[in-house]
Amino acid sequence: MKELTYRCARNRVDWRKLSLFGAMLIVAGLVFQMFTLPYSLNMWFLSRPAMVSLSGSMNGTIPSSEAHSEARAEQFQFVPTVPIVSANFSLKLIQSMPVEPKKVTDPVKRKPISRRRKKNIKPDDKSNVSSPPPPHKNVPSRFQRYIWSLPPNEALVYAKKEIEHTPVVVDDPDLFAPLFQNVSVFRRSYELMEMILKVFIYPDGARPIFHQPHLRGIYASEGWFMRLMEGNRQFTTRDPEKAHLFYLPYSARQLEMALYVPKSHNMKPLSIFLRDYVNMIAAKYSFWNRTHGADHFLVACHDWGPYTVTEHEELSKNTIKALCNADLSEGIFVAGKDVSLPETTIRTPRRPLRNVGGNRVSQRPFLAFFAGNMHGRVRPTLLSYWRDKVEDMKIYGPLPIRVSRKMSYVQHMKSSKYCICPMGYEVNSPRIVEAIYYECVPVIIADNFVLPFSEVLDWSAFSVVVTEKDIPKLKEILLAIPMRRYLKMQINVKMVQKHFLWNPRPIRYDLFHMILHSIWFNRLKQIQITNS
Repeated sequence: MKELTYRCARNRVDWRKLSLFGAMLIVAGLVFQMFTLPYSLNMWFLSRPAMVSLSGSMNGTIPSSEAHSEARAEQFQFVPTVPIVSANFSLKLIQSMPVEPKKVTDPVKRKPISRRRKKNIKPDDKSNVSSPPPPHKNVPSRFQRYIWSLPPNEALVYAKKEIEHTPVVVDDPDLFAPLFQNVSVFRRSYELMEMILKVFIYPDGARPIFHQPHLRGIYASEGWFMRLMEGNRQFTTRDPEKAHLFYLPYSARQLEMALYVPKSHNMKPLSIFLRDYVNMIAAKYSFWNRTHGADHFLVACHDWGPYTVTEHEELSKNTIKALCNADLSEGIFVAGKDVSLPETTIRTPRRPLRNVGGNRVSQRPFLAFFAGNMHGRVRPTLLSYWRDKVEDMKIYGPLPIRVSRKMSYVQHMKSSKYCICPMGYEVNSPRIVEAIYYECVPVIIADNFVLPFSEVLDWSAFSVVVTEKDIPKLKEILLAIPMRRYLKMQINVKMVQKHFLWNPRPIRYDLFHMILHSIWFNRLKQIQITNS
């Protein structure tokens, strides 16, 4: 050190030049820091190691100056030691620690992912594919909050007044006007149902008769409605004081399987069982006695559905009954109050929309088609006049094996212009909805039958109704329909199809919503509006 000092003093160092050189080095270092390093030099030398104070996090307070430096240190991972936090303390620590906003960086351009790589990406791989943000929920308007605050009966009065003064709908992309008696009324009623309606489902009742839907076969409509209604959050409520309708969740099919004695021809035990259930509901809750059952409804697709209510007078006369067996001649189904329930055949519950669709008109060589068992009074008459009589009318009893080997039942419907839908033991028939599924114009032969959703749908736009006495003139009636009108009806069948589809997750205007709307619509008809 002495030798170095002696040499510097001997050589007479120019301190001005030395200080100028040092200043140049400092400026160069600053420029290098600004344009090269992503963070300042004090992160390397000047800041102290980041410390996590457990006592501070417990109280949710961290000094602002320390919080800033600690956050930056954590961001760039310059913490020499990590505090160890016990598992029991982790939840409190997460809840108490303030959340720092993420650093916003410019997006980096990446090469597009090839199709092969896209196929290999798994939906559950959160590291590669980010989940989409949740849909934005509309905030209820002041008007909606006012409607929700109304007592149930006042809300129904308001809805009825709104429907009576509904504006005319000029164009709606979701609704095909020719299918409806009044599309303006239907749309306004449907909108009000979505905004207002709440249904209380009675939790009482043991399985399998209650709360256990039957999802397969020709009586599946009641089961599918029960399943979708009980799984719905939009229209259901757990508070009966807020309910506009009350659902009796029983299955007529399950009731028949549990209580009916085969070949006894005695359905009285079924109706007595349902009578006792309603009496129990009326004794346990106050809601039945409030309206004598007028705001209650049931859904039953079994042929015996109407006969299960006969032992209880209020259940039979006041309750809204959604029935497949919508027969006016028996005095149980009341038009304008009760609802005609579409009868749908579900062969595969996991795929309820299987085989839906049909051939175009040029690929329908047959004029008419029917095949089925000889149930009731109409089908034997149909076969006596038309089986093996005309080449282009394929009228059978049970479809012969020699025929089904060449063309199945579904293929016959998809290859026919008209599908004959005669009643069986009762007025209802699953062939009506099957014809709609396969885009075949249904020909309905069932006197006194109230067609499904007839309170809103115009069935003359997409079907043909033939009286039982006109069966001998069936071909003449069909040939008298002009081709132009048939083409319109066939298009309308395609358009109305979405209103008769069961979706595992209900969508607007599908069969679940159409049934619920008919119940809602007929309930509004019973509401009396006073001048006050």
